[in-house]
Amino acid sequence: MTAMKKICLMLALVMFTLMVTSAGAVTTATDMYDRPITLEQPAQRIVALTAADCEILCALGMEDALVGRGEYCNYPASVLDKPMVQSGAETNVEQILMLNPQLVLMGDMAQDEDVVHALENAGIAVAVSNADTIEGMYEAIAMIGALTGKEAEATQLIADLQQGFAEVSARCQNQGKTVYFEVSPLQWGLWTAGTNTFMDEIAAICGLTNAFADVEGWAAISEEQVLSRNPDYIVTITMYFGEGPTPQEEIMARTGWEQVTAVKNAAIFLADSDSVSRPGPRLLDAAKALADFIEELEQE
Repeated sequence: MTAMKKICLMLALVMFTLMVTSAGAVTTATDMYDRPITLEQPAQRIVALTAADCEILCALGMEDALVGRGEYCNYPASVLDKPMVQSGAETNVEQILMLNPQLVLMGDMAQDEDVVHALENAGIAVAVSNADTIEGMYEAIAMIGALTGKEAEATQLIADLQQGFAEVSARCQNQGKTVYFEVSPLQWGLWTAGTNTFMDEIAAICGLTNAFADVEGWAAISEEQVLSRNPDYIVTITMYFGEGPTPQEEIMARTGWEQVTAVKNAAIFLADSDSVSRPGPRLLDAAKALADFIEELEQE
């Protein structure tokens, strides 16, 4: 056999091996509703409908694979250049199909099974996330990492977050005080975060006890319930647009709230709404910010 023939044979064998390897490189994962997801290869064209999934995807270094985003996906700022599609109850299948994704990441809130079936019938994989806790966030990170071939990056991200939360917790030991999370303001009807939520866990990480730890999940509450629990701290996520009273000022001016400890001590923290309300990597930023706020008050 001539040298040239040997080279050609070796190249042919290499190409065959690559083809077999590629054909066998099926990517599988289970979404957070225990639905099996199978892709012929790690997803390279992805539509993220939820802001948390979008942030996780980008944190794993997959922003270039993002071909479409839900209307609330706004971080990092560079994703605003990506095509926007309707999500939630208004999810538009036609908009998504036009982007030709391999994978759609969506949350469970207001998602119609018909939307999922329509996408899957079009040959598009759909992964549903449902993270109410920090552990749920870790599961979402692992799921997205598996579907994108970024398992190592996902493992590292989870480890970094765990270490970060541990460091915050070490700063905030033995606070022994209570906190009330105002998820929705009085004018829209009070809502708070109870047990089995990532906000409840952030409270614990910061050395605080959730004033509504006896309430399950996200719940509507009354003024009377807040007043009777007399929280030491209030965390509001109401967005402020620069006009009128700030969210803190509005709370401090409420009739009947004058004797609430948090109001008397001006211990009302305006949290970054996106960071503290999305089960994504920036929950660590939210925990750090609350810890900083507590430390500043304690030093006064």
